Amino acid sequence: MTDGGVVTQEVRGRAALITINRPEKRNALDRQVRAAFLDAVAAARENDVVRAIVVTGAGDKAFIAGADIGEFEGRTAVEQWRVMTSATIFDAVERCPKPVIAAVNGFCLGGGMELALACDLRIASLAARFGQPEVNLGIIPGGGGTQRLPRIVGLGAALKLILTGDLIGAEEALRLGLVEEVAEPAALLDRALALAETIASKSPVAVAAAKEATRAALSLPLDDGLKLETALFQVCFASDDRAEGVRAFLEKRAAQFTGK
Repeated sequence: MTDGGVVTQEVRGRAALITINRPEKRNALDRQVRAAFLDAVAAARENDVVRAIVVTGAGDKAFIAGADIGEFEGRTAVEQWRVMTSATIFDAVERCPKPVIAAVNGFCLGGGMELALACDLRIASLAARFGQPEVNLGIIPGGGGTQRLPRIVGLGAALKLILTGDLIGAEEALRLGLVEEVAEPAALLDRALALAETIASKSPVAVAAAKEATRAALSLPLDDGLKLETALFQVCFASDDRAEGVRAFLEKRAAQFTGK
């Protein structure tokens, strides 16, 4: 376990729990947080024990309340461009072969919502609040909000959130398909970790291939997507996990997957 910093990480079973740890700032994203988060995801990605990742925010007020706006003051356009074109936390979770689950426990705004959108699955506390309020600052979402949000909730719902800057609650987020589940605040983390453990019990080879193929469906033409699916199926078919899965099924026992 790593602790005491702006991002903490610990292994719970077969899941890595990554926590943004700036509760006094509602877990706002600054340069230090972003760098530490990238390191945490990289460590979880390389840890063979870890088969899924859960991301949350410290405290009960916020998942991530957005970017640290104080960093915008005095920053030049060129400096901002460099920040936005370097390695991003959004791409890190989206491209991670291990599934990433957002456990949203409060305000999930701006860059925080964009991080949740980049995750593979989202579970929200009933106390969670979601929004893309960038228009109130005279800017637009810059961490993928204009691209990922309409892919998840549809064009009209995405535009309504982005153009008004309005916030919505967990139940509305569930209705829109922005989150997959809602939970009581006290049960949120346990539910996210339970979901991570369920996924962790499956073949890591198959899970990584399924994530890659399914995410590709958002950007590839159907024919190309089907070819990718076939290629990844063949990778799975050649794995030790596939042989173990078939044997376990025929022997009526639980499979013991190794990720090979």
